[in-house]
Amino acid sequence: MSTLGKGLDRRKFIVTGATAAAGLMVASRLTRTLLARATENVPASISETSLARPPNIIIILTDDLGWGDLGCYGSESIKTPNVDRIASEGVRMTEFFSSAAVCSPSRAGLLTGRYPPRTDVTRVLFPRNSAIDLAYRAFTDMPPGLALDEITIAHALKPSGYATCCIGKWHLGDIEKYRPIHRGFDYYCGLLYSNDMHPLRLYRNDDVIEEDPANQDKLTGTYTREAVEFMRRSASKPFFLYLAHTFPHIPIHASEQFRGKSDGGLYGDAVEEIDWSTGEVLKTVEELGISENTLIFFTSDNGPWFQGSTGGMRGRKSETYDGGMAVPLLARWPGRIGAGKVIKEPAMNIDLFSTSLAAAGVSLPTDRVIDGKDLLPLLSGKADRSPHEAIFFYKVRELQAVRCGPWKYHRRHRPMMAPPLKQWPWLFNIEEDPFESYDASTKYPDVAKRLENLMVEWEKNFGPGKNGR
Repeated sequence: MSTLGKGLDRRKFIVTGATAAAGLMVASRLTRTLLARATENVPASISETSLARPPNIIIILTDDLGWGDLGCYGSESIKTPNVDRIASEGVRMTEFFSSAAVCSPSRAGLLTGRYPPRTDVTRVLFPRNSAIDLAYRAFTDMPPGLALDEITIAHALKPSGYATCCIGKWHLGDIEKYRPIHRGFDYYCGLLYSNDMHPLRLYRNDDVIEEDPANQDKLTGTYTREAVEFMRRSASKPFFLYLAHTFPHIPIHASEQFRGKSDGGLYGDAVEEIDWSTGEVLKTVEELGISENTLIFFTSDNGPWFQGSTGGMRGRKSETYDGGMAVPLLARWPGRIGAGKVIKEPAMNIDLFSTSLAAAGVSLPTDRVIDGKDLLPLLSGKADRSPHEAIFFYKVRELQAVRCGPWKYHRRHRPMMAPPLKQWPWLFNIEEDPFESYDASTKYPDVAKRLENLMVEWEKNFGPGKNGR
């Protein structure tokens, strides 16, 4: 007689299966009855979403927005009431950092939860086979895009039934197989790289819908319309929206409706249009009745470039001072995240990967190192300390600094705007010296030594071949 499994014969298998099926039918009816009783007094928006499906997740990412360019971070020149509303109805983090001080690596870190050197995207990517791209490839290890075996947030969420959408600036590879709809996203509309690169074409999925040069005055409006349409057509299932604005990266543009309206010049006009766009996203969430089941993040890819406010912090884009690495982070999830809370614990954009998966009830990949941590306990108030012992600051592949508690240690390296010789090391107490102005290493040599050793140990475990793939 043939057997199935561990010694279970076919007759017993059929009888056992029938019994189990009957049991499952009874259990299913009981589950439905209990669920109905449990939700009969719960508002529809909660019972039909929170209990029936995972939350929607929206990440709004700006390009080169300064830490101090929002009203809730102290701006008086630029009015951002809609973004400020996310802060008043959710959480504002004051010690949140990008994983790189330039575009492509920071986006790789955000979408994969991994420090950029693990993903091999450590420099700004240029249009493939452009003069700058060819020059870089001749002398560096410039990849064509985010490695095809990297797992994005969109990849991770899709098996749980998520509709996924990327709107705006991609900047992780413009060759077809590296584009968003081949990287876990169901739908894409936007520019494949920065708006100062050419040819500048507007894409929908893999198709060009506006030839070079795309009309940049209309970009924010186009992105907003596309994002709202995606939300409306996906409202019956959980969705992930990655809305990556082109601005205020230079060359700066704003629509006629916003141009000349801000006290912050054209830069401020562009930011205020992004604020309008954020308001449209919030309004759509409310109209769809999904506010209580939608987690929204608002942040930037790195610090400001030639314009914009660092909030007084030292350095700007492309530097590992806080002016280049510190970015706004606002999070809103009614009922799950308290309103008006300010968090001063260090965290990084790589954490949005792990946090998004945790919110969706999705396990982290186990075949690779994930550096990001789940911030939900911190955001919800269940924890009061950062999940990181330390966070690390890279420039290309060089580990330049580490943040541990109130301390930030800069290893000896060659900074911008300095003689062509390596400078420091320096130690700063960020709580006492938030502008990284006064070296404390001679006063606290033990702290400096401990942080240097922390960097050395990190590099030992981080080195080549230890990226988990």
